[in-house]
Amino acid sequence: MATMDFDDMLGKIKDRQWALADIDWDAPGAETLTPEQHARLKPFMADLMWIENVGARGFAAMARKAPTETLREIYRWFHAEEQRHANAELALMRRWGMLDGDEIPQPNVNVKLVIDFLDKYSDDMSLSFLGTVIPMLEVALDGALVKFIMDEIDDPVCQETFRRINADESRHLAVDFAVMDVLGHAELRKLLIDLVGGWVKPTFLIGVLSYVPLLNKMRDNIVAMGVDEQKLYTAMERYRKVGERSEFVRRLPMYQIVKLQANWVVDRGHPYHLLADALVKITGAIPRQLLRKDPTWSKELTYTPAA
Repeated sequence: MATMDFDDMLGKIKDRQWALADIDWDAPGAETLTPEQHARLKPFMADLMWIENVGARGFAAMARKAPTETLREIYRWFHAEEQRHANAELALMRRWGMLDGDEIPQPNVNVKLVIDFLDKYSDDMSLSFLGTVIPMLEVALDGALVKFIMDEIDDPVCQETFRRINADESRHLAVDFAVMDVLGHAELRKLLIDLVGGWVKPTFLIGVLSYVPLLNKMRDNIVAMGVDEQKLYTAMERYRKVGERSEFVRRLPMYQIVKLQANWVVDRGHPYHLLADALVKITGAIPRQLLRKDPTWSKELTYTPAA
């Protein structure tokens, strides 16, 4: 894996910014959605919009941990881009008549639990921890879901929106894997200390109990949309394939753990799924009134196409 010039990447990120105002949200094409697609897409888009905010919250925490000012600025841009993706998806929902007035749709319980966990604990996590988990979420969830939308929806405004989102996400993943490569240059002793330090925290169990059912729930949602779940597994396989190109990424204990867990997710016959599916059922039974209120930053969500 070639070493990335982060200063050059920062320049590309700044040069390739876009705004909701760049898209004509009233252009023809919304009528191409069938009633069946409309009904299935509403909860799907709501979850996708909130998943973008999972990435945004992760990047905000990573900006505080980054070792250089250039990388800190990159993560700050990524944070803003993920928020813009969420707003663009909200604008699509409004275009398709899926919102009631200024309504902000609620995420499913599993997405909500991960958002709550990151909002409360991510600032205390190490960069090596966040830097290996966030890429998997982006590959497995955002990558697979965005690809599904682009394959299934003919609306030209939707196609333009997700082309822009996908271009941003490609840069996110390129930086993610480059940072993993950099992290892998650390002494093995430091890597193990970071690993043990993260795992011994009681909050880590909360994170695992949020993350595991999220992957399985999103797999269920993809299948419910009529999509072959193999598409999700193919996206997750990208995490392993790209990571394996670098001997330094392979040195990261958390990379090996996340990769192993991804292998379990892909193998539907693995006993792991007995736990994961049980957690989906348990978390699905949690009354919403017991969950935390939406974080204050969620009030920034808007479909308004401001520049």
